[in-house]
Amino acid sequence: MKGVDTQKSRIRHMVFTEVARLAYEGGGPEKLDELPYKIIPGEIATYRDSIFLERAIVGERLRAAMGLSLQSMTEHETFSQGVDESMIAKKYYEPPLIDIIKFACHRCPQKRVFVTNGCQGCLEHPCQEVCPKGAISMVNGKSFIDQSKCIKCGMCMKACQYNAIIKQERPCEAACGVGAISCDEYGRADIDQSKCVACGMCLASCPFAAIVDKGQIYQTIKATQGKDPVYAIVAPAIAGQFGKELTNEKMRGAFQALGFTDVLEVAMGADLCTVEEAKDFLKEVPAELSFMGTSCCPAWSIMAKKLFPDHAKNISMALTPMVLTARLLKKSEPNAKICFVGPCLSKKQEAARKSIKSYVDFTLTFEEVAGMFDAKGVDFAKIPDGMPLVQASSDGRGFAASGGVANAVAHAIRELDPEREIKVASAEGLADCKKLMRDATRGKYDGYLIEGMACPGGCIGGAGTLQSVMKSTRSLKTSQKEAKFSESIESNFTNLIEDLENFNEDVVDD
Repeated sequence: MKGVDTQKSRIRHMVFTEVARLAYEGGGPEKLDELPYKIIPGEIATYRDSIFLERAIVGERLRAAMGLSLQSMTEHETFSQGVDESMIAKKYYEPPLIDIIKFACHRCPQKRVFVTNGCQGCLEHPCQEVCPKGAISMVNGKSFIDQSKCIKCGMCMKACQYNAIIKQERPCEAACGVGAISCDEYGRADIDQSKCVACGMCLASCPFAAIVDKGQIYQTIKATQGKDPVYAIVAPAIAGQFGKELTNEKMRGAFQALGFTDVLEVAMGADLCTVEEAKDFLKEVPAELSFMGTSCCPAWSIMAKKLFPDHAKNISMALTPMVLTARLLKKSEPNAKICFVGPCLSKKQEAARKSIKSYVDFTLTFEEVAGMFDAKGVDFAKIPDGMPLVQASSDGRGFAASGGVANAVAHAIRELDPEREIKVASAEGLADCKKLMRDATRGKYDGYLIEGMACPGGCIGGAGTLQSVMKSTRSLKTSQKEAKFSESIESNFTNLIEDLENFNEDVVDD
């Protein structure tokens, strides 16, 4: 439901806004205990059966937004318990990144096929005839499915001319492409953290807002109030996320109003990543590797390496655009703090890695930044136009959409070796990414460059976005047209090669 103002999105926005306001205006840990009453006022429940339950859930959401772990339901604790440890001006992160507020879970039914009251009890009863397990019979003149026999094949659904048979799935479980979600002993959703790659699709799909991710809003704001400069590096998917009023010319002013020193495009790092992956592909495929997978989506990269360990080396070792951009900035300003702003939850996990956390200090989603804009009272209409963000290529900004990474790398390969044939395959959504990788390991994509994106539509469909994929796609295309090098990175290719070589010489690997 991205781009639609729902009760779920409103609650999330209020939580992010209040955490940001707490950071901007100040206040001790006890302030956190008061916020559930501000967010859920009055005596009558609006969203659930009990207003006390509503406030308890909001309290846990506030803790997660501060980077804290969820509390145990078996012990008495205040919401502010331990929050003083996270009220700092540097990254604070208690794993796991994504977790479930158990008492907010609706215990949705797992996959089942059943007959609705739309059944007409027809003479032909094709549902019964096509069922391979004999699970369907007529009871009181209506079709009835014996769940102990049903294998959820869906043949009865297809056969019913009245569409009276439907399949239901637990939304979070259906959205998880790596099978990390199951049930606990009480029927509540449970995440197997050893399988989870933090794509956040479960969080985006849960209509009860029972799934949360850890945030760094408070810590980022406190860092902007310190003496060191704090830069926001924004992902290409930012195009259109905050509405038409936040134009490219207003972007700097808007983020400076939040306290940031300046804003840079991560698409600059995308251009460098493009060149590096192109050079690696030409060197390694097929001489050393049968195929090569792109590295930019951390959820895809982690999934591919976890599920296909024998082919982990086939995933590019190139640094992601986020890290390349951050390292370039740290090289010129060693004391600067870097905050990545993007659509992705998995980037929070990437930035927490030992080899990366010294370069990327904070990670925020567009959804969290929207809360900061509200807390600070930023009016985009009153921000004067300034220098637009025009430092990257059209291809670099295209990384935000499914197929964009592979398209950019293919352009670069043709520039390096015009005679080289380049074949590309891509997938979006982890279930399809898994199938793509499986086919590649079986030889179907030998000689190919393959691209995986964990989210539908690519980064523009990430769990931390604000707009629908369709709307974001239109905004991204406009953004690409406005890029400095409107066609691709080719017009600046020689300079990019030199920049990459100098960068690799001057910066020691992790």
